Amino acid sequence: MPIVLISNLPGWTAQRRLSRLASRALALAVVAAPLAACGVDRVVTGSVTPEDYGQRHPIELRQEAHKLDLFASASGLDNRAAPQIAEFADEYRRRGGGPIRALIPVGAGHTASNERALDDLRRMLVANGIRGSLTVGTYPIADPRLASPIQVSFVGIKAKVATRCGEWPSDLASGSTVKGWDNRPYWNHGCAYQNMIASQVADPRDLADKRGEGPKDTDMRTRAIGNVRRGTDPGTVWTTKNSSIGAVGN
Repeated sequence: MPIVLISNLPGWTAQRRLSRLASRALALAVVAAPLAACGVDRVVTGSVTPEDYGQRHPIELRQEAHKLDLFASASGLDNRAAPQIAEFADEYRRRGGGPIRALIPVGAGHTASNERALDDLRRMLVANGIRGSLTVGTYPIADPRLASPIQVSFVGIKAKVATRCGEWPSDLASGSTVKGWDNRPYWNHGCAYQNMIASQVADPRDLADKRGEGPKDTDMRTRAIGNVRRGTDPGTVWTTKNSSIGAVGN
């Protein structure tokens, strides 16, 4: 409240005008109080749901186990396991490090076939260029009637969403309150999309930074330069062949 200086006034008149000024100041304080309260209601806190689904469900790069389950037959590992192990070995070279771990089931009644499968696993890993160590362990089987795989794994970089999908901390309808009238994205929005990106990315490191520039394609560059010199279009020619619906499958 500003200071008001009153001078050159008779005593009674000065007191009367001072009383009027005090009343006006009190009235202004009463009017300003609700306005100050409105300002407090507009303070934004950290409990507000972020608008960007990338902030609600961020993708993190973690060091986690990459797993492969191999089901052994009576003679060991069959032809179906060969391409699985080849892909597993390629992934280990790109993302892994340290030993590869193999856990053999105990109590399933297939000890001999599992030992043969372990030998096949070692041989296939070496055939695919893996020269590291293979750590062998066991895990118990509660029900021998169930199929029990050999669990092969290594620790490497992996993309994973930090939050769980399918969580609904608030009601979308909000019939009893006006919270749903804010027209804001609900919490679970974008979670499935983030999980899809994290599971399908070829190299999780691409989510953190771009790759370095590789060697140039000399053949492609020579072809393009030659077309420019001849005055032709250096771009790739794409041909489209349309077919009627009735001709499909014939």
